[in-house]
Amino acid sequence: MADALSKLLETRDWLLADGATGTNLFNMGLSSGDAPELWNVDEADKIRALYRGAVEAGSDIFLTNSFGGNASRLKLHAADKRVRELNIAAAELGREVAESAGRPVVVAGSVGPTGEIMEPMGTLSYATAVEMFHEQAEALKEGGADVLWVETISAPEEFKAAADAFQRAEMPWCGTMSFDTAGRTMMGVTSAAMAEMVDKLDYKPVGFGANCGVGASDLLRTVLGFAAAGTETPIIAKGNAGIPKYEDGHIHYDGTPELMADYAVLARDCGATIIGGCCGTMPEHLRAMREALETRPRGERPTLDEIAARLGGFSSASDGTGDDVPAPSRQRRRRRG
Repeated sequence: MADALSKLLETRDWLLADGATGTNLFNMGLSSGDAPELWNVDEADKIRALYRGAVEAGSDIFLTNSFGGNASRLKLHAADKRVRELNIAAAELGREVAESAGRPVVVAGSVGPTGEIMEPMGTLSYATAVEMFHEQAEALKEGGADVLWVETISAPEEFKAAADAFQRAEMPWCGTMSFDTAGRTMMGVTSAAMAEMVDKLDYKPVGFGANCGVGASDLLRTVLGFAAAGTETPIIAKGNAGIPKYEDGHIHYDGTPELMADYAVLARDCGATIIGGCCGTMPEHLRAMREALETRPRGERPTLDEIAARLGGFSSASDGTGDDVPAPSRQRRRRRG
C-alpha cells in the first residue's frame, strides 16, 4: 500500500509543508539551551498548538517536535534514555492533530543530525549512526508518524546512515540537507552531488531537497541545481524566512509574509513540489504562502537575477558547482505592492 505522502502527491502538483519549530516554541516560552523534545511530555498542549498552527495555516505536511530526539543530542540534557518515550509522544500528538484536521494531513517524523562528526574525521562510526537513527525511527513509527523526515544534514555518510535506518524500520522517508557554505553543505556536498547520491541509494526517499541554510535566495539556487540534475524524485524546498538579525536581545528573521509568498511561488517555478519554511517561518507566513500557491499561475523557471530581484541577493558568488554568478547586494529587495 502506498504511503500517505505518496498518495497525496498523486493528487496534487505541489504540497505546503510547515514552518519553524524552534522559532515558534521560543515564542511560547522555551528557553535557549533547553531541549524542545522534553515539551512533548511536559508541555503537550503547546506542542499541539505548534502543530495546529501549521495545519490551520494550510500546511499539508507538518514535522514533529523531535529534531533533536536522538540519543546523542538528548544525552546533552541527561535524557538519552528517553528517546523512545519522547519520540512516541511527538508523533502521537501529531497524529491527534492530523486526524482532527478534516482533510488529509501528513505527519512527518522529524529526525535531525546526531551532532557528532563521522569517521574518519570524527569518532562516530557508521554503524552507531544507523543504530541511533533506527532507535528514533522505530519510536516515531510507533507513535503514528506517516513518514520519516531527516533534515539539516551536512555529511553524505550521515544521510546514507539515516536511509539505512529508515529501511530497517520499513518506513517511507524524505531527506534534506543544509547548503550553508557557499552553495555547499558544511561537509562540501553540492546540489548536483546530493541529487546523484539520492539516485544511487538502494532505499530511495519519497522526496529530497534543501532546508535552512543562509537565505531563501540561496536555497532556490540550490533547488535549481537539483532540477538541472534531471531528478524524477519530488524536490523539497524549506527556506528560512529572510535573514536573521539580532534585535532587542533575540534573533529576528526579516522575511515578511509577502516575501515568503514570493519565495513559495518561485520555489514551485524552480521545480520544487514540497514547499515550506524553516527558521523564522510563522503561521502568518504559511498562510501567505498557501494563498500565493493557490492563486498565482505557474511561470517559467526563474533566472538567478529574477530570484535576486524578488528575494534579495545571494550570500556567495557560486552555488558550489563551479558556475560563478554575480552576488547582488542583499539590501536591494523588490517588494510587491
